[in-house]
Amino acid sequence: MNIPRTRNVAAVMVNFRTAALALAAAKALGSARAEFPDLRLVIADGFSDDGSVEALTEGVTKDKLGDWVTVLPLAVNGGFGWANNQAMLHLLQSDTPPEYIYLLNPDTEVTPGAVSALVDTLDRVPNCAAVGSLLLNDDGSPSGSAFRFPSIGREFLGGSHADGLGRLFGIIPMVIDDRQECEADWVTGASLMFRAAALKQTGLFDTSFFLYFEEVELMHRLGRAGWTVRHQPASRVHHIGGASTGLAYNRKDLAVGPPLPRYWFASRRRLFALIGGKGTAIRAGLAWLAGHALFMLRRLLGRGGGHIPKRREARDLLRYGLIPNRADFQRDLTAWDEPPGRTPAWMLQTK
Repeated sequence: MNIPRTRNVAAVMVNFRTAALALAAAKALGSARAEFPDLRLVIADGFSDDGSVEALTEGVTKDKLGDWVTVLPLAVNGGFGWANNQAMLHLLQSDTPPEYIYLLNPDTEVTPGAVSALVDTLDRVPNCAAVGSLLLNDDGSPSGSAFRFPSIGREFLGGSHADGLGRLFGIIPMVIDDRQECEADWVTGASLMFRAAALKQTGLFDTSFFLYFEEVELMHRLGRAGWTVRHQPASRVHHIGGASTGLAYNRKDLAVGPPLPRYWFASRRRLFALIGGKGTAIRAGLAWLAGHALFMLRRLLGRGGGHIPKRREARDLLRYGLIPNRADFQRDLTAWDEPPGRTPAWMLQTK
């Protein structure tokens, strides 16, 4: 029997043309209200322009979710971080601001106890700013949930697809064994709980990112401020992945799925520029290209293993992801108490 708890927990979900999935995810999340009766959910719609707002509003009413679910229509498709920021501002500036904020993708299904396991971790580890769930593929296998920060060496390994080279050169892989609770550099934003106090100190997402790598930058910033990030496998969440973007893939194998979009490379380039500078960003790109060249040579010799290279990845990295521009070094951090609705920085940079 679940005993109601007094923690003030609120959830945020960003929808972009996935209204049916968002409603299903909300209903699954509703099971956590047995333990957290005051749980609230804000579904921020990123200007889907496909009837999503109407479908969400109708679904919330039809499924009797209106006492705890709010649909927040947004005026533009400002990206993942910006949309999450708008929902978090709505919550943090409310009369009963949450202690913990749970970010959940619409293409997910929480399992019983998933939310309480995240809350328990934040309760138990006072210097922990963020804790992520164990994400599961459709077949129940882990999809990769906990990671180390990108580095030049890890970019080389990522391009070469040769784990043996990592062992030879002493390069620790990016993916962390997610079977045990552990501290991580960053965890995926598909199912992630933040301590509100940490976000108030460091700021919310950097709106210079449109999509991808924004959670990595935020957790790097939290770490620099003295906070930690943890992975909690007792919190199990099924994750379809790529429902909004069309980039469905297993996080452990980025070769599965369509080519990566231009903004993926731009966000990766910007992350390296912010955390390491221009030289690091360029060297990281060159390291990946060197590893990729080695992989293609091995593949030509019949020793490439089962990995299938993504189409245009090397070409697109050269075109969009190698040389940082001036805007890559500028942060646009949203403070928890600022008025909502400010135009995301990436939109201003592209005008």
